[in-house]
Amino acid sequence: MNYDFSGKVALVTGGAAGMGLAAVQAYAKAGAAVAVADIDEQAAKQVAEQLVSEGHKAIAIKCDVSDEAQVKAMIDTVVANFGQLDAAFNNAGVQAPDGATDIADTTAEQYDFVHGINLRGIWNCLKYELLQMRQQGSGTIVNNSSVGGIVGLPGRAIYHATKHGVLGMTKSAALEYAAKGIRINAICPGTIETPMVRKMLDEEPDLMKELAKVQVIGRLGQPEEIAAAVMWLSSPESSFVIGHSLVLDGGFTVH
Repeated sequence: MNYDFSGKVALVTGGAAGMGLAAVQAYAKAGAAVAVADIDEQAAKQVAEQLVSEGHKAIAIKCDVSDEAQVKAMIDTVVANFGQLDAAFNNAGVQAPDGATDIADTTAEQYDFVHGINLRGIWNCLKYELLQMRQQGSGTIVNNSSVGGIVGLPGRAIYHATKHGVLGMTKSAALEYAAKGIRINAICPGTIETPMVRKMLDEEPDLMKELAKVQVIGRLGQPEEIAAAVMWLSSPESSFVIGHSLVLDGGFTVH
């Protein structure tokens, strides 16, 4: 579908790579001014500079979404540069730093790290995005959960806990803001070919064999396929969709 986001402003966290980068490119192609937020400032700058060289409006923002002050500053920067915020894709996330770990062997530091980015980070972003959108009386937000927000897998309890939490937060926030002209939804990607997933598969080669058994479509998903769903949920085409968790998993959860 061809979307028209002319005159709109979009923000993508984790926007310098993977699903975030694909969404950044899709928003820009549709005519939006885009804020590329990422903890990797240099990568974000490279993405924004490339978009500007192609004739798009874009800025780069360094942001650790687990830090509330940085998130507030991110939203302030978006509004200072573009005057508004119409669409946000809260995409930044991490796996557990040491891969699959039995829950009894998980450390508090591992838990706090994953929780801080994957769940508190979503809360931080929602809070300040909604403060701006509530003032405007309009906006759309898409939160990136995971099939890990729907099912469990051994060794990944802390990751799945955060992703389940994202869905609960999305549903409650959607109910709070639907009447205020703001739509909030979530996506639940399966195994998508991103740098984070590639690193996980490189570290755990046997995992790919397990995924092949349940990935019905027979391949990994592509970031552009996720971006297409984000664009739809951000557009008027999905105007009757509120608090939904859209599964994009190549058939993984059909079993």
